[in-house]
Amino acid sequence: MKIPITQSKDWYKLQQDFGERSLIETGDDYHYLAIVKRTPAGNYLYCPYGPCYDNQTSFMNALSSLRKHAKDHHAIFVRVEPQDPDFYKYAPNNAKKTTDLNPKETWVLPLEGSDEELKARLPSRLLRYYKSAPNKGVTITKTHNPEEIKQLVALQSALAKEKGISIYPESYLKTELKQPFATLYLVDYTNPENKSKETVAAGLVFDDKTTRYNIQGAQSDQGKKLHATGILTIQLILDAKSKQLKNFDFWGVAPEGSSPNHPWAGFTSFKKTFQGYEKDYAGTYDIVLNPTKYKIYQLTRRLNRILRRIK
Repeated sequence: MKIPITQSKDWYKLQQDFGERSLIETGDDYHYLAIVKRTPAGNYLYCPYGPCYDNQTSFMNALSSLRKHAKDHHAIFVRVEPQDPDFYKYAPNNAKKTTDLNPKETWVLPLEGSDEELKARLPSRLLRYYKSAPNKGVTITKTHNPEEIKQLVALQSALAKEKGISIYPESYLKTELKQPFATLYLVDYTNPENKSKETVAAGLVFDDKTTRYNIQGAQSDQGKKLHATGILTIQLILDAKSKQLKNFDFWGVAPEGSSPNHPWAGFTSFKKTFQGYEKDYAGTYDIVLNPTKYKIYQLTRRLNRILRRIK
């Protein structure tokens, strides 16, 4: 069975660093990492992109185990994100589809073949920008220094202010960068006239044994003019290839047939210029164990959303 990074021992360690209580268990035909989440209405267990299993029977075995832990932690439901897109066909009757937390659809670029064969599958326009970047004062560095995460946060903060979206706090991203699977890339531009230097784009990636996940990123207005995100993406892919990874996961695209007004429409078009394929998951489901308290949980969540809009 495929175990994604969000179900790994490394992810378990990350949750510990966040101060979260988590469970990790491997059975004969299943594996899962479950995070104990606390809300005013009660606790629940959350399996990001999990549990991992091969068929309906092994899912039910995993669910049986999760139920036992849910009882121990007084959980009112178990939140799952199976990797099987056909999960809806055998989902239990008490499974309720909810808002997707991790992307339900993503775009994956296979890294097979030689370096030249891979480059042939990359957008030629972006390759030209990448090759000419040094001549235009654009350089790329990578770091594992948690203090450098402020560069990404600054770029994301400007974007959040413009778009009215929320972002992760610096402390959260800093904790992620402290993990052995995380790398931060910085794209810097040196102005040829006054030699001033600024970070115009940044990207945070996670690597497991087979895949590089393109988790976080942002660029400035100057970065847009320099095509910094495109140049950076080429570097991320080539470096993943040099590490002998098998796939590059762009981490989320808009569903097929989505409106051009979909909030992910722009970067979905960008990601699909790479010759990959769409990979679908089941999405996020809540398996309800206590219907009464689950209704209270849903009501509390709706009220919190209304209060956030008012603020």
